[in-house]
Amino acid sequence: MSRPLVFIAGPCAVESEDILMKSAEELKRLSAVYKFPLIFKSSYKKANRTSADSFTTIGIDEALRILEKVKIEFEIPILTDIHSIDEAAIASGVADVLQIPAFLCRQTDLIVAAAKTERVINIKKGQFMAPEDMKNAAEKAVSAGNDKVMLTERGTTFGYHNLVVDFRSLVIMRKLGYPVVYDCTHSVQLPSGAEGISGGQPEYILPLARAAVAVGCDALFVETHPDPSRALSDAKSQLPLDQMEYFIKNIRTMREK
Repeated sequence: MSRPLVFIAGPCAVESEDILMKSAEELKRLSAVYKFPLIFKSSYKKANRTSADSFTTIGIDEALRILEKVKIEFEIPILTDIHSIDEAAIASGVADVLQIPAFLCRQTDLIVAAAKTERVINIKKGQFMAPEDMKNAAEKAVSAGNDKVMLTERGTTFGYHNLVVDFRSLVIMRKLGYPVVYDCTHSVQLPSGAEGISGGQPEYILPLARAAVAVGCDALFVETHPDPSRALSDAKSQLPLDQMEYFIKNIRTMREK
């Protein structure tokens, strides 16, 4: 019997307690109804932004407090990004999965520090990386005594404000011996737009997710928000929370074929 498809979902960033609790409540409900493992995702800090004026955090301590509240009240594991060695120890006090952002996937000291926390490590493939080269990133964590590694595909950029997904990447990375994740929402980003913010094409989230499931990914990563138009980060690419049920039903039907 194949392993169930895991959904890694939640708002891009911790914006407020109300938004996170509302999102977690709905996602927890859906996980119970449709019987899928859920990891709640939200970044307590957004360090990689297009503009210096872009939102970064409501405050690290406050954001982690809210994530911990979600974890305890809804009994779901938490995934969040880290950007520095010091953050590994701080975030691991709350998070069950530490995520290495795509632009930092070659940072040896960061991966090793994350691995030493003994948390699960999700390493996003850099937009500039070939999938087979992610073997080296994963082995950095293993060398530190932690083989609980996942590898995420989020598209490749050629510097022209767009991302292209080569679905062979999921097959190649899976052959490295680690679970693979497909990032549905960052793959539809239009990076660094003319207005100084990244755009997006969320209408392609579902078809691309269906393709990833057909190829054989182990998890889908999807950012969702009660009102993406008002989101403080990745407003153009997050899936509306009220569309998550349709998304999950569609993916679940395909998975059962």
